[in-house]
Amino acid sequence: QVQLVESGGGLVQAGGSLRLSCAASGRTFSTYTMGWFRQAPGKEREFVAAIRWTGISTLYADSVKGRFTISRDNAKNTVYLQMNSLKPEDTAIYYCAADPTKFSTSRYTYDYWGQGTQVTVSS
Repeated sequence: QVQLVESGGGLVQAGGSLRLSCAASGRTFSTYTMGWFRQAPGKEREFVAAIRWTGISTLYADSVKGRFTISRDNAKNTVYLQMNSLKPEDTAIYYCAADPTKFSTSRYTYDYWGQGTQVTVSS
């Protein structure tokens, strides 16, 4: 079992930066793929980024590539999402998720989810 708690969301102006953190409990964290997803009002939850348990391989949605960076610290059971050059369309609730078996962009393969943290980007 893995429990996930996100933090670091907030209100920022367009062009600004935020760093989200996701603290995980559970001794198997280091073996899981970790992902970030987001959901804007009235829209489906969408993939943002994922990182393999080794920390070497990453995946990004085209909409955030070059602006967002996912990383993890297995010693601290924490995964991060550095978000730069934020745009109003990045406004959403951001969710951290854990996938025990796959390295995937599909939300359906992630078994564990945090409660989410709100990110609002003003124009």
